[in-house]
Amino acid sequence: MSTSLASFVQDLLGDVPIAVETYEGERIGPADARATLVFRSPDALRRILTAPGELGLGRAYVAGDLDVEGDIFEALAALRSRFNKASIPPRDIARLVQLAGLDALRPLAPPREEARLHGVRHSRDRDAAAIAHHYDVSNAFYRIVLGPSMTYSCAVWSTPEDTLEDAQAAKYELICRKLGLREGMRLLDIGCGWGGMVMHAARRHGVEAVGVTLSREQADWGRKAVAEAGLADRVRIREQDYRDVRDGPFDAISSIGMFEHVGLRHLDLYFRGIVRLLRPEGRLLNHGIARPASRRARPGRRPPVTPPRLRRRGFVDRYVFPDGELHEVGSVVSTIGVAGLEVRHVEDLREHYGLTLRSWVGNLEANWDEAVAEVGGPRARIWHLYMAASALGFEAGETQVHQVLAVRSSAGRSRMPLRPDW
Repeated sequence: MSTSLASFVQDLLGDVPIAVETYEGERIGPADARATLVFRSPDALRRILTAPGELGLGRAYVAGDLDVEGDIFEALAALRSRFNKASIPPRDIARLVQLAGLDALRPLAPPREEARLHGVRHSRDRDAAAIAHHYDVSNAFYRIVLGPSMTYSCAVWSTPEDTLEDAQAAKYELICRKLGLREGMRLLDIGCGWGGMVMHAARRHGVEAVGVTLSREQADWGRKAVAEAGLADRVRIREQDYRDVRDGPFDAISSIGMFEHVGLRHLDLYFRGIVRLLRPEGRLLNHGIARPASRRARPGRRPPVTPPRLRRRGFVDRYVFPDGELHEVGSVVSTIGVAGLEVRHVEDLREHYGLTLRSWVGNLEANWDEAVAEVGGPRARIWHLYMAASALGFEAGETQVHQVLAVRSSAGRSRMPLRPDW
């Protein structure tokens, strides 16, 4: 059976430079393969059969039924084109059932790390639960993955040889310059994470900054970091929903890596709330992951302002970012304009996110035993898989990340520079 399984998987993969090893010890593939796909248990087949595509593969990997030895990027690149569909041809189902037996058609319970949220999507309580699922894992674990900056968003790289810390500092400085921050200004950072942006802006530009996050773990860490940096007189971090911020107006607002949690139905509410919190001529920098425009659009046809509903309940939605939604940047720009802001600059940083994610994967792999001791094997494997797969997605242009700069113009006055210096 094992030889047949290895041969079958090799047939599915085609001519790719990875090897296959089965739970009975059979190995097929190049002797010098940079990656080996290891079936450690027949349960891997059950998960693939009962949840075809990325979800079944993801569950098998999280549970340890399926493993990758060697270069995970090489393995995922080979798997993406063959196993990314949500269905398996009938002839292949028949062969898998023959290999694994009829019991393989009975679903296994998913790994317990799978999110199970309740209530109305993007209600305050459900949003808080979604954020807790992802961010309240362990500050020590995030320190392992993210490095000293504790920054969980796309860095900005001058060259691939930059250090991750330098690239994250460059990202914060770029945002500060786009916002035109000066001493004495008030800054609001929506979804402030562990406080990196507000501390950078206060330290380097002399602003008074407020950061809000729904994560208790992030808020606790951030407050301690602010105190240790001697910035408590200029920086406040609050555990608070962005919809409940009432102490405007602010001279500038940043939102970095939080926008994915807002939800399609709440985009207008989100941007109108920002308008109410901004002073006239104040600026917004919205930094968020996006999906490309639909390839079905035709020249001469007006594209919809509202993007179609995204496919939900895949691996990322169940294990990584529950209720996360990506929007096409054109619809985001339109929604910002309708809310009352003037969009002045849009920048796509998708190649930068590929470099950032590869750095995070490198940190995790270099400290794997420590990470597993902190959060357990399944949780560490979730982050390993999603970050590596996400890097490939950004590099292939399947996912984007944009910084959109907008201003609350007043009677036609924006106080924007004629030729920006960033």
